[in-house]
Amino acid sequence: MSDPRLLMIGPATERMLCRLSGVFEIHRMADDRGASPGADAAIIEYIYVNGHGGVPGDLIAALPRLRLISNYGVGYDTVNVEAAVARGVVVTHTPDVLNDDVANTAILLMLATSRNFLSDSGYIRAGRWPVEGDAPLSSAVRGKTVGILGLGRIGLEVARKLSVFGVETVYHNRHRRDVPYGYYGDLVEMARDCDILICVAPGGEATRGIVGREVIEALGADGILVNVGRGSIVDEPELISALRQGRLGKAGLDVFANEPEVPPELLALENATLLPHVASATVETRDAMGDLAVENLIQFHATGRALTPVPECDAM
Repeated sequence: MSDPRLLMIGPATERMLCRLSGVFEIHRMADDRGASPGADAAIIEYIYVNGHGGVPGDLIAALPRLRLISNYGVGYDTVNVEAAVARGVVVTHTPDVLNDDVANTAILLMLATSRNFLSDSGYIRAGRWPVEGDAPLSSAVRGKTVGILGLGRIGLEVARKLSVFGVETVYHNRHRRDVPYGYYGDLVEMARDCDILICVAPGGEATRGIVGREVIEALGADGILVNVGRGSIVDEPELISALRQGRLGKAGLDVFANEPEVPPELLALENATLLPHVASATVETRDAMGDLAVENLIQFHATGRALTPVPECDAM
């Protein structure tokens, strides 16, 4: 009896490949942006995906034997879950294992942005300190109000870590949670009352552009926007305009609308601290993500049950 067929979209580590190759017959896409699996389509039962192209509906429709899609990452907005569920295909992701590092990165961006660490590093490297004197003053975070957009697993970890910084933490979420933080049902109102807004919400149509002109202007000229969620959450042209014109103070961004492409206008802004989507990019966390993505595939093949299905597939 032949091994079950696994279609791999995007990169995987040797650690992952070693485990997968012992169970599955591995097939690869030509690229990770929706290329057809060609003649393999009729035999593919599983998908592992780690790429910008994700798993669109037409690919799901082209694989008649597909049973499960294992997504490498907690966010799964690039997988057409609706099409998968309609076909009875289970979708999994890798929650919890990356909470700590992503929350740390949110805190890092908040501190680096408020304290001008990136521009100060450039100041000393350019030899300006002995010539021009001390660098300009920055802003402390103590005493500030920090709003969290999206109080899921990662958002809760961000809130927990914020407790040592002497800030007031509030949040906006689809639903009020039983937590000791102030809740805002209106995002604009929360932004108006905040000094710093940290975005940890998932991507998808429900959150696309949720941080637009009204939210950004409510945050204001002294406000700081941090995004470790998805680039699609923020209206990127409006963000660039607000940073240029001083309608928003600063931004610390790990995610962008069209990754890996970043607008040159954003790259040129000194009041933007930018990272190349590395919030979960530690050896330890990426190993844990890979292990969970692999285990979802192996366990489902062995038992018919996945370890961490996305919420839409909980009942499947």
